[in-house]
Amino acid sequence: QVQLVESGGGLVQPGGSLRLSCAASGFTFRSYVMDWHRQAPGKQRELVAFITSGGITNYGDSVKGRFTISRDNGKNMVYLQMNAMKPEDTAVYYCSARTFGRPTADYWGQGTQVTVSS
Repeated sequence: QVQLVESGGGLVQPGGSLRLSCAASGFTFRSYVMDWHRQAPGKQRELVAFITSGGITNYGDSVKGRFTISRDNGKNMVYLQMNAMKPEDTAVYYCSARTFGRPTADYWGQGTQVTVSS
């Protein structure tokens, strides 16, 4: 059974930091591209960052220089370190797994809420 379970969300003040984690199981984690997405109320879901099996990363323009995606293939984990957070980062954050070269995810997590507010 495939599972992606996000954790680490919560309330943080502007300028603060959070680290999201995503635990994967039930598929060959090391072979998949791992993505972090987010969806704010009333907005479309957006791709925040991705990391390939070999560790190549890419970020959305709104988070470049502030967020860092990483993975541990030995532990089947993917992380999103979020620094210098802004109120506009408030959203539900989802991790997903997709086959390299495909634009859409094969598997999704259930999401974790991140709220940036003073």
